[in-house]
Amino acid sequence: MSRDFHLHRVPVDVLDYEIAQEQASALGRMGRALETALAKLREFDAAHPRPDALASTQQVRRTLVAEAGQALWMFVVQREACGLRDSRTIMREYQVPGEVQLCMGAVVATPTRTAT
Repeated sequence: MSRDFHLHRVPVDVLDYEIAQEQASALGRMGRALETALAKLREFDAAHPRPDALASTQQVRRTLVAEAGQALWMFVVQREACGLRDSRTIMREYQVPGEVQLCMGAVVATPTRTAT
């Protein structure tokens, strides 16, 4: 921030500017975290075709989906804190799978066991 900005602004303007900077920085971090989580899931899916998935492989995948859901949640919350309320753009641009969208939430969803 330039020195002139500080000299010609009231303290509340400086504070507002710094808050906006931090919001933008946090938004960038959350976006990168989502990209990373989705990339891990896509790489895993490419390396492990679903029809032959072992139980241990399925558990790893469920964990990756849950992590991506958590990253998505954090990104959506940060966007909303910045006043960006429409999440449809995120889902489309980041190509977020439906299963990741379904496990998005404040608490990481625990996988449910199916009866055998």
